[in-house]
Amino acid sequence: MAPEPLDDHAVAGLLAREAGDLLLDLRGRSLAEGMSGWRLQSLGDQAAHDHLVGRLAELRPDDAVLSEEGADDRGRLTAERIWIIDPLDGTQDYPRIGSAEWAVHVALVIDGRPVAGAVSVPANGGLYGTLQSPLPTPARRGRPIVVTSRSQWGHAEGVAAALGGEVHAFGSAGAKAMAVVSGAADVYVHPSGLYEWDVCAPAAVAAAAGLDVTGVDGSELVFNKARPVVPGLLISRPEYTERARAALRW
Repeated sequence: MAPEPLDDHAVAGLLAREAGDLLLDLRGRSLAEGMSGWRLQSLGDQAAHDHLVGRLAELRPDDAVLSEEGADDRGRLTAERIWIIDPLDGTQDYPRIGSAEWAVHVALVIDGRPVAGAVSVPANGGLYGTLQSPLPTPARRGRPIVVTSRSQWGHAEGVAAALGGEVHAFGSAGAKAMAVVSGAADVYVHPSGLYEWDVCAPAAVAAAAGLDVTGVDGSELVFNKARPVVPGLLISRPEYTERARAALRW
């Protein structure tokens, strides 16, 4: 008897987990052999890309794919279904011994909107998908936590001040978004433009978890555009969204 076919949510989760496991194994072996960080970054990007594209060809052969590591086939613009993937988000952090600040993003987009997705944060065992449990209660803490990138300053600090919170800066858009999904943080602010593969799966998972998700300018996020860029990102627990938006001067 043939197994039941996987739905799109399950495919996203399966592929994100597989690529994450592959990257963990590659990192462990390569660091043990003394491989340089830049070489490991390149190997990781390519290995995860090849795995995800190959598995999508098996499981969803009629769908288009947009990957950070692949050539942009403009035929995707007229495709009914397109997978937007970031095989290794946080490439610079990936070779760092003990770093968990990297992720795998897999999302399916139909009519410009993500309908299924998953984010794996392999180094801490996290796998998050669009069949998400209700939004978890955050850990008890005195001040809300606003997360942002190390290279971004000003906007997150303004949001944190409005909330009476504090800012934590670290790598990987997926890792930061999943910090809010998991309840480890409360708001994620990225004030400048991002590529769609940086945002699509994290945005899908965060929205499914009950978080508010928009561009940093308050716009609705649309994917599979000719120029695959979005205007920054705000992911917020609902109780903080209004004040966060006010601090960003919407």
